[in-house]
Parts: sequence; structure tokens; C-alpha cells
Amino acid sequence: MSDAPKTPLLDRIAGPADLRHLSDRDLRQVADELRSETIHAVSRTGGHLGAGLGVVELTVALHAVFDTPRDKLIWDVSHQCYPHKILTGRRARMDSLRQKDGLSGFTKRTESDYDPFGAAHASTSISAALGFAIGRELGAPGNGDAIAVIGDGALTGGMAFEALNHAGHLKKRLIVILNDNEMSIAPPVGALSGYLSRLYAGKPFHELKAAAKGAIGFLPPPFQEGARRAKEMLKGMTVGGTLFEELGFSYVGPIDGHDMETLLGVLRAVKSRADGPILIHAITKKGKGFRPAESARDGGHATARFDVATGAQSKTLSNAPSYTKVFAESLLQEAAADDRICAVTAAMPDGTGLNLFAERFPARCFDVGIAEQHGVTFCAGLAASGMKPFCTIYSTFLQRGYDQIVHDVALQKLPVRFAIDRAGLVGADGPTHAGSFDIAFLSNLPGMVVMAAADEAELRHMVATAAAHDDGPIAFRFPRGEGVGVEMPERGKPLEIGKGRMIHEGKGVALLSFGARLAEVEAARERLMARGITPTVADARFSKPLDRDLILGLALRHDALITIEEGAVGGFGSQVAQLLSDEGAFDTGLKFRSMTLPDAFIDQAGPAQMYADAKLNAGDIEAKVLDVLGIDVLEKRA
Repeated sequence: MSDAPKTPLLDRIAGPADLRHLSDRDLRQVADELRSETIHAVSRTGGHLGAGLGVVELTVALHAVFDTPRDKLIWDVSHQCYPHKILTGRRARMDSLRQKDGLSGFTKRTESDYDPFGAAHASTSISAALGFAIGRELGAPGNGDAIAVIGDGALTGGMAFEALNHAGHLKKRLIVILNDNEMSIAPPVGALSGYLSRLYAGKPFHELKAAAKGAIGFLPPPFQEGARRAKEMLKGMTVGGTLFEELGFSYVGPIDGHDMETLLGVLRAVKSRADGPILIHAITKKGKGFRPAESARDGGHATARFDVATGAQSKTLSNAPSYTKVFAESLLQEAAADDRICAVTAAMPDGTGLNLFAERFPARCFDVGIAEQHGVTFCAGLAASGMKPFCTIYSTFLQRGYDQIVHDVALQKLPVRFAIDRAGLVGADGPTHAGSFDIAFLSNLPGMVVMAAADEAELRHMVATAAAHDDGPIAFRFPRGEGVGVEMPERGKPLEIGKGRMIHEGKGVALLSFGARLAEVEAARERLMARGITPTVADARFSKPLDRDLILGLALRHDALITIEEGAVGGFGSQVAQLLSDEGAFDTGLKFRSMTLPDAFIDQAGPAQMYADAKLNAGDIEAKVLDVLGIDVLEKRA
């Protein structure tokens, strides 16, 4: 393409082995070309940009020094893996990034031998790398060094410290690189961020100790920017060991993560001399080398397609508000009327809309970092104290706090309000971010109220319902993206717990929808009416407790009942089937079908395509009705 950057050295790199024949000077040029290529690739597809730009030099240095894929390079979260993919034989396929049948936006074991461990959720890399390291020690074939690259944001997750603690105890050779860019998705929070700042402001380079004696000779003069963080250094701080050293790691750093000479020198020294766990603390800049990303508040974390020259993104405008915005504005209304309402998120204030809440009510908004387990139990404590916490976490990330939901919230009947964003299939982020399981894992908990919004107006009512509910935990789920364009109420009104609503009266077959597939259900009804079939349509609103009268009435008045939901098997449809079974509804010949997400992880594509793959679009619902009624489609058309 005419707008493609000139990359003469990168063009000669078919795989990491080719890097190992280049001079250090050439590696510097490869890094420059790789940065340009990464920007060019993401401009055409959209995706996670800033994190990858921050590790370009580190990516080149790691693949040049270590013998990947025999040496296992594990990227935490792996938002930053696009340069890695370009270097590991996938450059020609970058146009397919995050698209159907294309490259994943994250590392993926089935995609390449250079992706030894899949990721997309944070704080897992050190645990996985330690597994590879111990596998090597126990004789598992084909395993060399294990290197985990983890960001300062991911290090706020407790799992990372569990792994550091275990690795320090085992004392086996393991390499951890702390990619410290002062930014995960949101600004860093917590005492750890301050600790890293003080390390950065203090003695510039710590001795590698016994693990890498002599490496100090590879290091450049002290980092000049250290003064920038010096103001954060605590007076009287003891000079000497670091937290990481206390956990059993040798420590080197902070070093300049964009200085190729420094990186190559340290990594070569560590490769040749390390004999136990070692942590390299590298300072990088998210979005490095692309001014629009560097100046963005989130470091250019995620972008749509954009113009390389200006950074201007190509985004489709919608007349309907996003579900996230409706939630945020509705919560602000409730919080303005009730000063006991507070909001908690786990490192996603912008993604969940709580940045608006934080601006209006800063004392009542809490970002706990990438620590969903803590976030849930923190909310439980807030609820026990008499506050009204809204635990606002994406469905895919709420999975990480499940024991806390069961043990700390449900068992104690504490009124924590779970606001579950990104319910259902989410598109380009693929199966790692799909909200597939929350209906099932919440609906089986005693005392839990579980709602799903069919549209943006219903979401507003459900926020009000949750705010008014003090009798135990309550959850409501809503999808990513824009609403369907319904008329919005000025203020939400609490719904009667466990009561659904009738949408269209019909006969023969009843369609019982739970959640945001209602628009597709209504579209299916229109298609069926053209065939002379007039189904009943109802919106359940609640998966727990079920609207017994509504459901049993539908079963009594219809020959067939079909449930539709954006969740895995074991959720709403299973709850309905249990009720019908218990009440003997099947004894009289009722035909029952449940439409759920398939028992499979669905790869990334556009949301409509993913729902087509899941067979949950209007045409699929129409086909299910015809099938349950025993009508042959071709015969009916004739």
C-alpha cells in the first residue's frame, strides 16, 4: 500500500531467529520500523494501540536475546502483543486483527507456537511462567527459560503477588519483567503505585546481586527523569532491599525500557547469569512514538480505525445512547437523591461510566485496581456498614470474584448491587471478554435477585430498582454498545421484584425473552406474522426470582414455550425448565425449547456475526418456532 511505512530491515525478519543475526544498531532500527508498522496496522483495523507502542523496544530485545519459542515469553493481559505478533510470522495477517477468522487481539495458544499461554485477563503471567519454569525443572521437554512481562496495572491484582510469593519460595530460575508505564487503562491506584514511584525516584539502578553479577557494566548513566517522581519519595525511607527482594527475587532497575542498549545488556546478563527468580523493572511510556496516543488520557489504550497523520478516529455515530451512558446517568440521578449510594469499579472507571460518577461524587467513588475479589468483598463491607454500594464490573471480569459473591455477599444476604456491563457477546475482543456466564452463576445463588435489561429504558428502571432494594443482593446486566432507540423515561421507577411484562399477546407459541435479545424476538415475530403465525412475546425481566404466574400462564395457554437469552446453558432457560418440571407443566404435552449461547467459546467477529454464529438472531428465532411447531420452511414457502 502507498501509505505503508518503509521498513527495509523489518522486511527481512521472517521470525525472531532472524533478529539474532543483527547488530545492536540494526536492532534499534528494527524497533523504529516495528513501531511504524504497528501504528500502520492498527490504523486499518482498530484495536489496542498504546500498550504495544510502549513495549516495542522490549519486544525486539526479548526476541533477540532469548530463544523463543523454546524460551516461553508470556505477556500479561497481552493488550501489548501486536508488535510481538508482527515479529513472530503474523505480519501478513495483521489486516485481519480482531476480525472474524482473523488474528486474535490477544495471545492465543492455537494461533502460534510463540504464544505459549493465552491471556486477556490481568495478573496471570507470573503464575503461568512459574508453571513453565517448574515444568522445565521436572523434565518437561521443549522448555527453556520462562519470562513473564507484567504491567504495573496488572501488578495491582492479588494473584500476581500470590505468584511472586510462591516463586520466591521455590527459588527456581524465573524472569519477571515489570513494564512500568504508570498507566494500565485508567490512572494507577493504590499504595503499590506510590511504592514503584519511590523506587523510581530513589537509587537509579540496584545491584543485580548474585543472580547477575557484573551486569551493572551494561547500564547507562542514571536515569535523569528520576527527579520527576522524587517528590513522592517518603522522608526517611530506608535505603536497601525492595519489596521484591523481600519476596525472594533479585531486583534490577528501574531501567529505561526504550533504551535498546540498556535492555540488551541487562537481558543478556540475566540470561547468562541468573540462577533464581529475578525481576527487571523497566520504565516505559504507553503510546510511545505516536503523539495522539502519548497525549491521550489513557495512552491510546484502544482505538477505532484512525488516520495515521492526525490520529482522528473513524467512529460510527448512533442516535441511541449507549447502555453504559444510560447506566451512568441513571446512577447519578439515584446518588443525587441518596447519599448512601456509592460506586466501586475494578480499574475500569471509563469503561463502566463511573468516571462521570467520580467527577460528581468523588468521595463516594472507588477504583480498587485490577482486584475484583477485593472489590466485591469491599462492597460487602460497605453494605454491612449501611451504605448502598453499586459493584460495577464487566461480566467477564466479575467471574474473577465469584467466591466472594457466594461467601461474602450472598451467604450474608448483604445488599450489594451488581451492575454488570458487557453482558452477552462483545465483538472484536472475542471469547475472553464475552459476558456468557453471569446469568447462570448468579441465578443459582439463594436470595440473589437477577435482572436483565431488554432496552435502555428498562436499564434506567433497573438502576432505580437496585437502588431501592435493601433485602439482599441484586444484579442487573446490560450489553455493550448502543440502545435500541426507545423513548426514555426522565427518571427510573423501581420494578416489582420478580415480575415480568407482556409485550404482545398471541397464540400457539410463546416467546419468553430475558435481556437484550428482545428486539430480535420482536423482529422474529414480524417475520412469523407474515407466515400467518402470531406468537405471544413476553419480557421476563427477572431470572431470579422467576415470575411464576407469567411463566405458568404462558405454559397453560400455549402449545409451545421458547426462552431466549444472551447467556450460556444453565441460566434463565434452565431456571424456567426447572419451574415447569416442578409444576408438572410438561405432563400435559407442553413443547419447551431454550435458546442460549452454544456450549462453545465463540471467536471474535462483529457482534451481529457472533450472534449469527450463536444462532440467536431474528432468523434463528423464527426457525426455532417453525421447528417446534413442526412446520417445514420450504413447504410453508411453497
